[in-house]
Amino acid sequence: MAKSMELICWGGDWGLPSLHPESLTVMAYAKFSGAPLTLNLVNNSWRAPKGDVPVLTSEDTVISQPVKILDFLRKQKYNADYELSAKEGADTLAYIALLEEKLLPALLHTFWVEAENYCSVTKPWFASRIAFPLSLYLPGKMSREALNRILLTRGKPPLFSLTEVEAQIYRDAKECLNLLSKRLGTSQFFFGDMPTTLDAFVFGFLAPIYKVCFPRVQLQEHLKQLPNLCRFCDDILTCYFRLSVSGHSPSGQDTADANLQKLTQLVNKESNLIEKMDDNLRKSPQHPPRKLTMLKLAAGGEESSPLNRLSP
Repeated sequence: MAKSMELICWGGDWGLPSLHPESLTVMAYAKFSGAPLTLNLVNNSWRAPKGDVPVLTSEDTVISQPVKILDFLRKQKYNADYELSAKEGADTLAYIALLEEKLLPALLHTFWVEAENYCSVTKPWFASRIAFPLSLYLPGKMSREALNRILLTRGKPPLFSLTEVEAQIYRDAKECLNLLSKRLGTSQFFFGDMPTTLDAFVFGFLAPIYKVCFPRVQLQEHLKQLPNLCRFCDDILTCYFRLSVSGHSPSGQDTADANLQKLTQLVNKESNLIEKMDDNLRKSPQHPPRKLTMLKLAAGGEESSPLNRLSP
């Protein structure tokens, strides 16, 4: 019998199942490998994180950090990399290291350090999902930790000022995006037709940059000039999370299902009305039978509502 596994992670918005890159990476890998995770979203809950989300719990086991969680899932025989060669496995490790070195600092800066983005989007969004009074403290703590992490890895000579550090990390991030785009090419995934660990990490890093509506979008603008990476994110959302580029089910499936249900209810009401009319006609022989005109019913399509944006 498979072990019960629960993943505590940040929830999503803007058409994403999670806004948190690490949470998104684990969620994507679970989808790719078929791991039956029960999601416990941090959403107005006292189970607010202290910097270690996502967390996987399974019986008496508690694991944090995406790499360790994915290793645990592989040991439970949920392996998205079973078809990879040794060389492809080595390439996976190399590209993950590239993501963490070149892209992660710019991602952290976009969310947590860029003042306009942080004040208008990041801080209010995360604070709204953390219970008071932690909501007053944790977003600021996460922002300081992000800045410290950036400076720890990049704030060394010859980059002394924060302005120089910012310019360098965005140059590195754009170079990383270009390399990823070239490596992906016209393929659906990085190693062919099936997604692997590398696809989960790339998706986890790229999707928040691609989807979140920030006022300062320097990195997002560059990403949108690489259509194969944008298509890569859209395909995963559509195929594995049943989300389209607008954040709704593919081909408006949820809307179609709702319309079909409404249509069925309307038809049933119409049928009941017709049956009553037939009964009345049968009970009134003095009147000649009347031919009933059936109304043609059409399901009206509902427009997809746009994603609600958080206001500061």
